[in-house]
Parts: sequence; C-alpha cells; structure tokens
Amino acid sequence: MPSKLYRDEALVLRTYTLGEADRIIVLLTRTHGQVRAVAKGVRRTTSRFGARLEPFSMIDIQLHQGRTLDVVTQVETIEPFARDITDDYAVFTCASTMVETAERLTEDDGDLGTTDSAQQFLLLYGALFALARRRHAPGLVLDSYLLRALALAGWAPSCFECATCGAPGPHTAFHVQAGGAVCPSCRPAGSVELEPGTMVLLGALLSGHWPVAERSTDRERAQASGLVSAYVTWHVERRLRSLSLVERV
Repeated sequence: MPSKLYRDEALVLRTYTLGEADRIIVLLTRTHGQVRAVAKGVRRTTSRFGARLEPFSMIDIQLHQGRTLDVVTQVETIEPFARDITDDYAVFTCASTMVETAERLTEDDGDLGTTDSAQQFLLLYGALFALARRRHAPGLVLDSYLLRALALAGWAPSCFECATCGAPGPHTAFHVQAGGAVCPSCRPAGSVELEPGTMVLLGALLSGHWPVAERSTDRERAQASGLVSAYVTWHVERRLRSLSLVERV
C-alpha cells in the first residue's frame, strides 16, 4: 500500500480557525499545487509548530493525505518572511494582495499539482522575497507580480503590439477587455489614454526589467497601478479584498 505521507516546500497563503485549537492552512506548494490542510492543536501555546504556519512564510512541510483535508505532521521554516512583512503596512497590504491572488489563480489545481504550479510558486516566492528585503518599492513589486501571475495563467497583457490586430507599437491606448494596448484603428470605446512612459512601465513590470521600472515617475506608476488593478479584477472575476487596502502613489 503506498504511503499517504508526502513532503513538499510551500508558501502559506491563508489560515482559518477550526474548532477550539485547530487551523485550516491554505498552502501553495512547489509540486502539489494548492493544498488545504488541518494543523491540529496549532492554536495551543504548547504547539511545536504554530508560529511556523503564519501567512507569507516559506516552509518545508510533511502532510498526511486525508479524504477531504490533509493533515500537517511536520513543519520546518525555510524563510520567515512574515516577520519582515508584517511590520510595515504598505508591504503587508501588498503581500496580502499577492497571496490572495495566488490562492485565486491556483484554487483549481487541487492537490495534484500542474505544470504551472511550480512557476506560480517560484513567482510568489520571488515577490515575497523582494518585499521582505525591500528590494524595490512595494507598489512596483505588487504590480509586477500581478501582471506576471496573470501571464502564467494565460492572460498576459499586450504592452506594445495592438492586442486586437497585432499592429506594431508603441500605442498609448489600453483596453482591459481587449487585452492591453490597442491601435487607433482598433481602439474601442472605454479605452484609457496613457502617457507613453506608462506603457513602457507596464512592459517593464511584466518582463521584470527593474532598471526601467525604477526610473518611472509617480504619475506613471499611479496610471499603471490603476490599470493593473482593473486588469486583475477583470480576469479573476471578482474584487480582491486586499487590493482595496493597498496604499497607491
């Protein structure tokens, strides 16, 4: 009989209380996709791994496969990102939006994992690392993560060619439902006119070209953030609760 125990690296996305002492832990794992598991007795002060299962933490975890929810049996901390994220409101709200997005985009993976699961895991790990180490402005890290996470899910916006006809850019109009930049011939009603630098910024955030992103102005960042928020809301088909708390430029 195959063992029901398995081990994986994981990022803690969310926790829920269960009963008097337990918690449900939502994990994004490297090889098993999104996993929901019960951590029994974790809310007791005597729990040996309660503090290791905080949101934003990267952990090495062993689980026992259950019928509906797996059970946490061992946990070791790899990166305690929570400690460096929760002491700064701007960083905390950006990280909260990231893990909420990751939960939404990977919720159909079940516990079997998919080819994209490892990519989503590594992308979120890199974004949380950048936030915790203060590598870039929190808003830039968030917008870059959102664009790249959507790209992995199959919804990469066009930031240069026309999203409708493919006409070479640069173009200065952006239409969320059309999929990004649109040329004058294809431009539908409701398109947003952008400053040229804003479209460059969006492209840099999507590709992870940080030197270009860092040179952007506050106005360009504000325009880009508004579009990214609208774009992610359109594709995940619901408002991200954490996104409304993010401090924008």
